Amino acid sequence: FDRDKIFRSISLALRKRNIDQDRIERIVNGIVRKLENSGETEIKSSLIGELIMEALSNLDQVAYVRFASVYKNFREAKDFEDFLGNLEDK
Repeated sequence: FDRDKIFRSISLALRKRNIDQDRIERIVNGIVRKLENSGETEIKSSLIGELIMEALSNLDQVAYVRFASVYKNFREAKDFEDFLGNLEDK
């Protein structure tokens, strides 16, 4: 995995949100630590995506939806509606 790519993905999702860079660094470090401690030699991109989504859902709902829209490849407004509906159910 590429730590810089994780950082860029999270930063992009949080663009124009009021989250300082130190907080983003701590989130990225936490994700990297989890991945390194997993003991796996190969890490699936789906696991990285899920860890990023989990971190963003706890930090900023707008960034969470932004990231999810790209990660889950939303193609239509209905995809957003379904995702937001599931978000409200939680």
